[in-house]
Amino acid sequence: MIDWLLDPAHWSGPDGIPTLVYQHLLYTFMALLVAAALAVPLGLYIGHTRRGAVVIAGLANSLRALPTIGLLILLVLVIAPSFTTKLAYLVPSLIVLILLAIPPILTNTYAGVTTVDAAAVDAARGMGFRSLRILFEVEIPCAMPLILSGIRSAVLQLISTATVAAYISLGGLGRLLIDGKAQSNYAMMAAGAVLVSLLALVFDLGIGFGATRLVSPGLTRRNSKARRNPALPPRPATA
Repeated sequence: MIDWLLDPAHWSGPDGIPTLVYQHLLYTFMALLVAAALAVPLGLYIGHTRRGAVVIAGLANSLRALPTIGLLILLVLVIAPSFTTKLAYLVPSLIVLILLAIPPILTNTYAGVTTVDAAAVDAARGMGFRSLRILFEVEIPCAMPLILSGIRSAVLQLISTATVAAYISLGGLGRLLIDGKAQSNYAMMAAGAVLVSLLALVFDLGIGFGATRLVSPGLTRRNSKARRNPALPPRPATA
């Protein structure tokens, strides 16, 4: 596997590793953008209004139970005759990936809003905040850790599952798995598995680091007062 990865021939051309990584990330983030555009507003609405909570559980569980490969083949059979270009395979792949990414984003967004401290919401309402202002200035900032956690989970699932695009003749790192199996080239298959794992690990660490920068320090206790040396005596109380 290491010899295969170190071969310069595998790092250039239309079937080279950089091209496959680009295609893999393209499928991943196209699906992520659409899933987030659908799931985040819906999760915010249900969490803020407390209406349709049953929809969250039912929709999330049903989408998680869908068989990925079976649904992909079904969508290709239904959608492919309507296109004469590569969209015949790209659209079904994106639909499957979008359906996979919606549940973690939707459930975490809803859970993040519903777990906001009721005292903070009541204080904002007492100060004259209207409903939308409470949502955008109180609930969303407080729910941001869980929302980002849902996006992080969705990215990991998409990176690991985007390999199915190669099953219907598209690109991505799944090509190394599919072509390696067809050629009985186990070094290629192992290299593809390692590259997918490394890609998922890099984005997991990157999103985790970015989340610490985006979330308010008051929610993560990332301020100097919270990290005060316990050996120092407490400050005297003041009126």
